[in-house]
Amino acid sequence: MHVVVRMMNTGVSIAIPTSRTTKISDLKTLVEMKFNVKPENQRLFFAGKQLENQYNLFDYSININDVIQLITMTTVAETNFTKKSVLEVSKNLKDETCIQSCSTDFSSVTKEDNIDDISEESKYFKIGDYVDLRDYEYGVWYMGKIVKIKKDITVKNEQTSSDNQEEYDGLIYFVEDAGAPGNPPTEVTLKDIRPFSTDNLPFDQLKINDKVLMNFNTEHPKERGYWYDVQVKQITVNRRNREVIGDVILGSNKAVLNNCRLMFLDDILKIKPYKLVAERTEEDDAMMQTKPSVERAGALTCTKCKDNVKKSCVHCGCSICGGKENEEKQILCDECNEGFHITCLSPPLTEIPEDDDWYCPTCKNDENEIVKAGGKLKSSKKKTLASTSKRDWGKGMACVGRTKKCNIVPPNHFGAIPGVEVGTTWLFRVQVSESGIHRPPVGGIHGRDNQGAFSIVLSGGYEDDVDNGDEFMYTGSGGRDLSGNKRTALQSCDQELTRYNRALALNCNAEINNKEGATATDWKKGKPVRVVRNYKLHKHSKYAPEVGNRYDGLYKVVKYYPETGISGFVVWRFVLKRDDPTPAPWTAKGKKRIAQLGLEIIYPENYIPSTGLDNTKLPGSNRKRTLQDTGTENNESDGNSEEKKDEGNGPEKKAKMQYKLEKEAEEFITADAVNKKYWDDCKELLKFGKKAFLDRVEETFMCICCQDIVFEPITLECAHNICKGCLKRSFASEVYQCPSCRAELGKTYHMNINTLLAKTLLYFFPGYNTGR
Repeated sequence: MHVVVRMMNTGVSIAIPTSRTTKISDLKTLVEMKFNVKPENQRLFFAGKQLENQYNLFDYSININDVIQLITMTTVAETNFTKKSVLEVSKNLKDETCIQSCSTDFSSVTKEDNIDDISEESKYFKIGDYVDLRDYEYGVWYMGKIVKIKKDITVKNEQTSSDNQEEYDGLIYFVEDAGAPGNPPTEVTLKDIRPFSTDNLPFDQLKINDKVLMNFNTEHPKERGYWYDVQVKQITVNRRNREVIGDVILGSNKAVLNNCRLMFLDDILKIKPYKLVAERTEEDDAMMQTKPSVERAGALTCTKCKDNVKKSCVHCGCSICGGKENEEKQILCDECNEGFHITCLSPPLTEIPEDDDWYCPTCKNDENEIVKAGGKLKSSKKKTLASTSKRDWGKGMACVGRTKKCNIVPPNHFGAIPGVEVGTTWLFRVQVSESGIHRPPVGGIHGRDNQGAFSIVLSGGYEDDVDNGDEFMYTGSGGRDLSGNKRTALQSCDQELTRYNRALALNCNAEINNKEGATATDWKKGKPVRVVRNYKLHKHSKYAPEVGNRYDGLYKVVKYYPETGISGFVVWRFVLKRDDPTPAPWTAKGKKRIAQLGLEIIYPENYIPSTGLDNTKLPGSNRKRTLQDTGTENNESDGNSEEKKDEGNGPEKKAKMQYKLEKEAEEFITADAVNKKYWDDCKELLKFGKKAFLDRVEETFMCICCQDIVFEPITLECAHNICKGCLKRSFASEVYQCPSCRAELGKTYHMNINTLLAKTLLYFFPGYNTGR
């Protein structure tokens, strides 16, 4: 068990071996060793929750390879300013040179001045002038009113206004939003304000390269939007329509949205130039100081009902009834921002809640699941807190669960798994489950009592088991009292030929017999069983691996019968013989083949050999690591030597045996000519073995929508492959583009299945389409 801790400010990630029962306080001790950050300066976050010291990883549902965010807090010494120091700061602020060198902590002093102070004079504007004000972030122009003008003392102005009058004149303008005068005024420089545009420019007078003010909606170009500066690029006039194409200028950094089609050609406004106050006439003054009576057309609040007050709309009115009446009795959800009548809620509210935050029934989370910073983790129906037992059960991989699932073949697949070679060894049982060889992470038999058994694991759990390599005697399941969450126990009652025992009996080529058992008439015609040997069997059998779990190939059931076992209770015995063309891993040929294929023990992702926790003594922990913790017995040095080999420090590895495509597979691939470049890329991996080749095929022909191997594949003109069902759903949503590259397909695109690709994928991954 290990987690990944990532430092937010640097992005550095380090995997730390731990246990699901590790307390957060102990985890912080481990983090200190890796990041050199003291526990009191650490703030750990996972899934939006701050991790508190008194809980453990299990309480927060933290699993293997989960990423915990680390924020470091710096200790800031509090500074107590005396009256004298404040006076000194105030005095120094009068010195412009001193202000330039002051920290930003004192810059707020200049911004908190009384707005009624005497203003500076501007060459172009007066207090009370109505101007066009540009939004700093979006570049939208809207009407504002100048309420104050001050000298900009934060930047030393070394240029005269005549040098660059449209960029900077050494002044800061305080402009309030004319549509929301209650909001604080915005501080801008000269480049973000100009005389308010009121003069309409007739379309027939518009020329290419003109810079004008026009209405545009960046998200819905056919709808009303906001007012932007537009550089006209193209004007088209014919008998049917008029069209203007221009570059829309966004933001104060003058980012450009190129070649936009402008829809509202009756609303084209001239941009007024700056005019000196000294040159103004009385008429100019009256126009600048008077708020325009006609407001510009703005963006619709709701594009569904077109802001029709009389029309019910769940998008801009009550999300339940659609009504827009009784606004004083409507409440907005702070999560989805949708409105609700308090009487339409279930249960209804009698008055508007006084809480600052309110969430609708859809957005509201279980209050027991919400943990505020520094708060306690509460128990709820969804989560039961970990046991207070001192036994550390959280290091084992069995409690982690699968992190991925085998989709190559269906769960009820008999026989070998494509790409998994005989002799493949995994460190943990859960990895065997993820590969599809034996899906139960704990159980010894995987099967169904109406179909048969697909795989078994030999782990020496029953005293009656006998292993002779190519033939072994297997004891069925059951007959033990495993109450109290026990993993194993002595035989305490008779076994029955039901459930998994019956499933294994169905693999025998004989009629099922619940009382006396049966012997196969031709045992090789029985259903195959995948067999995995676990390292725990090594103390009873020389054929078991010393480390991990090894896939030993296919076996067949020769016979099964009931018998009184060593415990004195009836057990069902199954005799299985090996029937696999691949040599067994313990034979000389098998070992040679494993070496040629380069098969090595497979570790979990980000797995760390057990070195960190062995030498690290956590507070209150005296427990030593055992075989069950690591899956190995005194194998730390072996793990380290493996790493050294990977780094090139050890002996050079032998070249892996290349995988040669079968004749039928080569014919399938050649026939699928439209995907030739993909297949050529996949065939580059043949030199690394069959599994590497199949992994590349699975990755290459994965549907970008469902993230699975393409089913009923359609090869688009852009050479991307997608499931027919996924493409249909895309078209149903009125998206007529390739999901990978956004190439236009058109509404009338013919969805022809690439049957050649479908047959090829089914050849390599038999049964992958089951259930789809």
